[in-house]
Amino acid sequence: MKNHKSILLTVLCLISVSVFAQKKSKKDEVVIVETNMGTMRFILFEETPKHKANFLKLAGDKFYDGLLFHRVIDDFMIQGGDPESKNAKPDEMLGKGENGYRVPAEFNAKLFHQKGALAAARDNNPAKESSGCQFYIVDGRKWSKTDLQKQEARAARKLTDDQKKVYETIGGTPHLDGAYTVFGQLIDGMEVVEKIASVDLDERNRPEKDVSMKVSVKKMKKKKITKKYGWNYKA
Repeated sequence: MKNHKSILLTVLCLISVSVFAQKKSKKDEVVIVETNMGTMRFILFEETPKHKANFLKLAGDKFYDGLLFHRVIDDFMIQGGDPESKNAKPDEMLGKGENGYRVPAEFNAKLFHQKGALAAARDNNPAKESSGCQFYIVDGRKWSKTDLQKQEARAARKLTDDQKKVYETIGGTPHLDGAYTVFGQLIDGMEVVEKIASVDLDERNRPEKDVSMKVSVKKMKKKKITKKYGWNYKA
């Protein structure tokens, strides 16, 4: 237990340094997730500094390299980051593996489960703290106004009109809003998410053919990120 606390304290110490640097910096980190089905790129949000610092540290430590997307549900999400998935046997049950600590929830009304959102998985702990390593990428469908009202009723918070429009025209998983921390957004490679989401699965929603990942980070000028990937940094 003491070891787990010391790991979390180390991560939290990194946060105070990184948050200050992010506010001043004209650069940002692009997270690159390479798979045997293609490459995805993400931006991590400054509004969720604990999750951003944690994910960047794990990526820098090569923690995710060789792990699998072990749980896939089409029109919903693809999930990975279980350390026990590395070299896992085909019939092995996955999803319970952790790295020894949780990350405090960082809910933000501006961040929601639109298609391509990067969010933290978690167990049923009452504080809704995130897994220290497991994450999912949203592959949600579009919703009609009627169905969206039903989904919104299941969510832990109300949706804004702009968010409703995104769910209706682009898609996502609205009922998860306010219950799981969204800490990033896909900026390139949605076709890869959809390709992974459509693979053949076993009875536990694990892909029959392993989909492994390699995660790296590249620092780029924000202007270049906007020009190359169309990501709009809001003031």
